[in-house]
Amino acid sequence: MQVVTWNLWWRFGPWAERQKAILGALRELRPDVVGLQEVWEAGGENVAEWLAGELGLHWTWAPSHAPERWQRRIGDPTVGIGNAVLSRWPITEQAVLPLPAPTDVDDGRLALYTRLAAPSYGVPFFTAHLTSAAHASATRCRQVTALAEFVAVHRGGTPFPPVVTGDFNASPDSDEIRLFGGHRTAPAVPRQVLVDAWEYADPGAPSLTWDPANPYLAAGHSPGARIDYIHVGPPGPDGLGHVRSVRRAGDGPVDGVWPSDHAAVVAELASG
Repeated sequence: MQVVTWNLWWRFGPWAERQKAILGALRELRPDVVGLQEVWEAGGENVAEWLAGELGLHWTWAPSHAPERWQRRIGDPTVGIGNAVLSRWPITEQAVLPLPAPTDVDDGRLALYTRLAAPSYGVPFFTAHLTSAAHASATRCRQVTALAEFVAVHRGGTPFPPVVTGDFNASPDSDEIRLFGGHRTAPAVPRQVLVDAWEYADPGAPSLTWDPANPYLAAGHSPGARIDYIHVGPPGPDGLGHVRSVRRAGDGPVDGVWPSDHAAVVAELASG
């Protein structure tokens, strides 16, 4: 099972050209399931719906409950933002969790749960987008606690482990990532462990998903970081769901256009 997570950088930059580059990158990857963040919807069109149609996948999305701060950044109050899931298999359940945040950094971030009807089992699949403010580690700790509880509620009834994707806006050694994983510090939910798939990566592989080599980041002069994740619960029977490989993708131009300001992460999970 090939899993992808990708932040699509909403309607920033040359978004119409980027949309085609995103499709080109996903078409080459041929994923089974994709968690997307910063998905846009405007004028009855949704980029996740368009991607799903082009790729022959099922789709669903969850719009932000508070998009106004995003809309002010591009000067267009008509464009929605949210998270989405694309899936090779039907989506039989979904639920949305608004992530807690104080007023000064609250811009409507959320987590989306879906249950995917794979041939032999349901797959509990999640995608989330956490607060980005550099000083907001304490807020992200609250958010990952809420997310971990959300996972605990929806993970059961299947031998396949939960798969949690998203832009966590935090580095691997941060309090929030350690808290969410639950094996380098006490877990947010007792006994619940979620392993960062990148622990299975080639140690020499490029890992930054917020990479200064990306021209969209040049003006910000920010240091690079790995802030996008695929987390997976402990494997099911006979190793079901264990991580076979993981790497970056979408980390260069497609027909001369960089698809997003983030690189994607791609993981291959054992599917039985």
